[in-house]
Amino acid sequence: MMVDEIKNEAAPETATTTAPETISDLADLKDIAGDAPQGDAAVIAARAEVPLREQELDPQGRAYATGRRKDAVARVWLKPGTGKVVVNGREQDVYFARPTLRLIINQPFAITEREGQYDVIATVRGGGLSGQAGAVKHGVAQALTKYEPKLRTTVKAAGFLTRDSRVVERKKYGKAKARRSFQFSKR
Repeated sequence: MMVDEIKNEAAPETATTTAPETISDLADLKDIAGDAPQGDAAVIAARAEVPLREQELDPQGRAYATGRRKDAVARVWLKPGTGKVVVNGREQDVYFARPTLRLIINQPFAITEREGQYDVIATVRGGGLSGQAGAVKHGVAQALTKYEPKLRTTVKAAGFLTRDSRVVERKKYGKAKARRSFQFSKR
């Protein structure tokens, strides 16, 4: 008897729907959809406010990340501050004397408009100066997204979260370098 009552209650609701049964023109589709694009915009705006990831901090309130480039590996800690960058216990200007290397390290801050807002402490091992600068940049970008998850889309669109996996090709036997042959002499 309960099942019959549920069927009777459901029947009037289905009779009151006004949607056409068949759609023959795009105008019919427009009538059915109503204001769907505005509704979609509201959903997108709500998603933009809520980050997909949570903030990851250590007990000292720092974000930690590892950056890699060529043979260099950088461990990077990021915390709010005045924009001071310390690499292997030395200031950025001393460790990376070339301005281009300092520019590489500061790219994640420039693209997110956070210059001078965070202090960076990094330890780097392996590789040369160029590879180390790239490793620190990779670590800074990852640590920045861990401290402020909202910035992830900006940093990812710039390509700073992707690890550049290119490494030097090994030397082959019978060759001067990896592919370079010895000079050929006809006589």
